[in-house]
Amino acid sequence: MAVDGSDISVRAAKYANQLARKLAKPATIFLVAVNPEPFPGVATRIGKETVARIHAENHEQMLAPARKALARSAIEVREMAVTGEPAEAILAAARTAKAELLVMGSHGRGSVKGMFLGSVSSKVIAQTELPVTIVR
Repeated sequence: MAVDGSDISVRAAKYANQLARKLAKPATIFLVAVNPEPFPGVATRIGKETVARIHAENHEQMLAPARKALARSAIEVREMAVTGEPAEAILAAARTAKAELLVMGSHGRGSVKGMFLGSVSSKVIAQTELPVTIVR
């Protein structure tokens, strides 16, 4: 379950929780927050410790809203904070977690913009054989 701190990702987290509660066997929700790597040379200029602090702050901002939305859930929730290209990192986290379903929010910024820039959800769908549920 990819999260980015947005209202849409909170809705997706709540939806994943509803799905998990309906399953016959216990499920685990993995919240995955992906922060992109800084541009080359940034770590050298500002220091590795500063980069690590920025990543930690960004991950917390991404995870906190979904964590709060799932705070009272009876479903086990785990968190994964990773860095890298978002689609690749989400798919790697799904493999690590042995996920059976990916749930993601889509910002729905339009087909033309998505066609030129590509969206994370489109890239994930194109690169996985897992079922993917997109929440808007």
